[in-house]
Amino acid sequence: MMMPGGGRIRNHAGRWSELAWLAALLGVLTILSSCKSTANIESAQPSATEASPAVILLIGDGMGLSMLTAAMFNSSTPLAMQQLPVVGFHKTHSSSDLVTDSAAGATAFACGIKTYNNSIGMGPDTMPCHSLLEASIDFGLATGLVATSSIVHATPAAFYAHEPLRTSNEAIALALVESGVDIFIGGGKRYFDRREEDDRNLIAELTFKGYVIRDYFDHSLDKLTIDPTKKFAFFTADSQPVSVSQGRSYLSYATRLSMEYLDRRNPKGFFLLVEGSQIDWANHAKEGRLAVQETLDFDRAVGEALAFARQRGNTLVLVTADHETGGISLLPRGKSERVDMSYSTNAHTGSMVPVLAFGPSAEVFSGIYENTAIHYKIKAFLGLE
Repeated sequence: MMMPGGGRIRNHAGRWSELAWLAALLGVLTILSSCKSTANIESAQPSATEASPAVILLIGDGMGLSMLTAAMFNSSTPLAMQQLPVVGFHKTHSSSDLVTDSAAGATAFACGIKTYNNSIGMGPDTMPCHSLLEASIDFGLATGLVATSSIVHATPAAFYAHEPLRTSNEAIALALVESGVDIFIGGGKRYFDRREEDDRNLIAELTFKGYVIRDYFDHSLDKLTIDPTKKFAFFTADSQPVSVSQGRSYLSYATRLSMEYLDRRNPKGFFLLVEGSQIDWANHAKEGRLAVQETLDFDRAVGEALAFARQRGNTLVLVTADHETGGISLLPRGKSERVDMSYSTNAHTGSMVPVLAFGPSAEVFSGIYENTAIHYKIKAFLGLE
C-alpha cells in the first residue's frame, strides 16, 4: 500500500455537494438499519460454547465508510458486512502523522501501540513489540495469515516481523520463516527462493521446518487437500497477485480453507488475519469500479467467516480497515439507486473507519476509540493478557 502522498482536495459545490452528502448520510443510516434488523434476525449473539475461543480479523485495506457504502449501493444483494450487528469507529492516526500508512496502522492492531509511518512491528523507539500473532503462538493457539498482496506486505508483516522499514521484504520473509505461524497464503514467492541479499532458500528452510509448500505455478489452491497435522503455505504469486478484475479469486476460498484447517489443527483455538489488500491499491489509482469489485471480493471472505462462526460458536469476527484511501465522495448515478465515486486525493486520509463485530464480546467494539484498542479487546477475548 502506498505511502500517503500529496493530493489536492477538490471541493464539490452546489447541488452535487448536497447530493454527495445525502448519499454518504444515507449510507451510514443504511448500515445502522441493516445492523439493527440483523440483530433481530440473530435473536442473540452466539454464546460461549465448549469450543475454544477463536478470532477472525478481516482488514479491508483502505476501506473507509464511503467505500463500504459504495460497495453496498453497487451490489445486487446485501453485503455480508451488513450482517455484523455491532458497529464502532476507530481513530487511525500514527505516532508520526495524522494520516497513517498501512505499516503503522497494522502495527497498532498487532501490538497495541502507535508507531511511526513505515514501521513494521516496532514502537516509535524502534524497539520490537510483541504482536497478537506472537502472543497467540506463545499461548498455544493456532495462527494463520491470508492476503491478496504479497505475504510480506505491510499489513500481514506487522503481525510477525519487526523492521524499521516496511520495504525490507527479504528480512520480513525471513521473519515469517522464523515466526512459527501454522498457515499462510499470499504472494511474494520471489522473496523466499530468489533472494538478492543472501543465497538462502527460505522455501527449503520452511520445508525443513515441516511445512508443506505449494504455489500458483504447479497447483490450484481449491484442488489441494491439506493435512492439519502439518504446517502449510501457499504462494499465490511470484510478487504481487493480480487484481480481482484480472482473474484473482482465491480470497474467500483461502479464508474458508484456513479457518477449517486451524480449527482442526488445534483444539485450544486460533487467531486468523485476513486482508483484502487491493481495495487500497484501486483507490490509490482512483479506479472506483475496481475498488468496488475488490470490496465485494473482500465481502465474500467476510461471508465465509460469518458462516463459519455461526456454525462453530465462540468465534469473534471483526471487520475493519487500517485507514481510508481516496477521500471518497459518493455521487448519484442518474435515477438508479447506484452511485459513482469521486476522489479528492490519491492518498490516504485521516478519517475514522468503521469496525464491525459479530460473536461473543462483539459489544465491546461499539463506540469510538483508538486503533490500538482493537489489540487489547482481542487479547482479552482470547485470554492472552
